[in-house]
Amino acid sequence: MQIAVLDDYQSLAQDFADWRRLDGRATVAFFARPIGCEAELIETLQPFDAVCLMRERTSFPRQVIEALPKLKLIVTSGMKNAAIDVAAAAARGITVSGTPSPGHATAELAFGLILALARGLVPQSNALQAGRWQQGIGRDLKGATLGVLGLGRLGSQVAAFGKAFGMEVIAWSENLTEEHCREVGVGYRDKARFFAEADFITIHLRLSERSRGLVGAEEFYLMKPEAYLVNTSRGPIVDAKALERALVGDMIAGAALDVFDQEPLPPDHWVLSTPKLLLTPHIGYVTRETYAVFYGETLAAVEAWLDGAPIRRIAP
Repeated sequence: MQIAVLDDYQSLAQDFADWRRLDGRATVAFFARPIGCEAELIETLQPFDAVCLMRERTSFPRQVIEALPKLKLIVTSGMKNAAIDVAAAAARGITVSGTPSPGHATAELAFGLILALARGLVPQSNALQAGRWQQGIGRDLKGATLGVLGLGRLGSQVAAFGKAFGMEVIAWSENLTEEHCREVGVGYRDKARFFAEADFITIHLRLSERSRGLVGAEEFYLMKPEAYLVNTSRGPIVDAKALERALVGDMIAGAALDVFDQEPLPPDHWVLSTPKLLLTPHIGYVTRETYAVFYGETLAAVEAWLDGAPIRRIAP
């Protein structure tokens, strides 16, 4: 049995699970470099019986799956991975398994970015290291309005953080109800009021055809000039061109992005040269505790499959 562990960007997968448990049953190869080219991915994976993926780092569409005749098992971190064509895997009889996903790490990062934007932590730190004292002025979170776009598991956690800081918390998404808002203890707003009232908007939606480009020119027009946008969800939920125009045209005060339409970012990507942006390299789930769950449970899923009793099956 030959197993490929892809997307190990930081070469840490071997540190967060005891892969020696597979000795005598399988050999494991770890790939740190992203394989973005589909043809290269197919060529690289020809010898492998199983592939372990970090959620939505490597695209795994039908054409890749159908070009890998030896492939019998796919394990992904988390129970949902939009990068995998699960139907194509099921049609081939390939088992797809997932892992638990703690989730709270992304919520913590989102609120950390809100704090960083409010107090200008990065430019203040950079200025001080360059010998300049107290550049610019921050703002309070207490009394400000936090807009949570998507009030699911992560959105509800961020809403709780906001309330703990004394913020007024409001929420909206296409399927959100006033009843659910009352259960979470936040105010419901329709779309227009949501974007118009929020001082900070944080996105916590899954990427789908309906959510793609959901925050665009119309939404930025509604926002306050002193408002901020935070996206730790998926890059394409925000219309990139509309965001660039909003930042350059001073339509909003700034944005913090942990996710992008291309990952890893190419060196000439527009966000790297656009002002008023706080950028992090998709580190929402990149914590010791989350990696221990992801890689430990990935190994457990491989062992269970080898034992003939797959766990946490997504397909077939």
